[in-house]
Amino acid sequence: MSDLYERVTAQQDVFKKLVSKIPGFDGYVERENRRSADKLLRESVAAKFQSVWQRISGIERDLVNAGQINLLDDIEAAEVKIRQFIDRVNTATYGYAGFFDAIKIREDTLAQVYQYDLTLMDLADQLSSAVDNLEASLDSDGLPAAIRNLVQKAQDCLDAFNKRSEIMKMGQ
Repeated sequence: MSDLYERVTAQQDVFKKLVSKIPGFDGYVERENRRSADKLLRESVAAKFQSVWQRISGIERDLVNAGQINLLDDIEAAEVKIRQFIDRVNTATYGYAGFFDAIKIREDTLAQVYQYDLTLMDLADQLSSAVDNLEASLDSDGLPAAIRNLVQKAQDCLDAFNKRSEIMKMGQ
């Protein structure tokens, strides 16, 4: 997360740097930078999961073409969970509220939120590996286990995001 935050901070124009010298205003700019960094992070997380979701859709098409329609319900369960996750990430409360916003997030809570955001990035990699395993198992006896693993990883993503949301609510 600090890389994103530093990237946003480094991109400030001369005006923002000048205004940040005004007493009390630098805290406002800092909060806005955190909001921008959080938005970039969430967009990145959503994009990673969108890519995985598209891969699963492709696998479903392959199964339909191969006449293995009986497996679609289970794979669709994972697909729906991932879609829910993407939608929640895209519409989530920012990690740090702006000066005039009704929702304020304490600094100590922000560190916990960033840890969950890191977890979400790790889960994206785990989910991608589960899809790799699913693809490798398409013509084998391991396919049901690969599908169960995929569904569980998708649920893990939703659970982690729900915990992140709980921390956001408690940290206000």
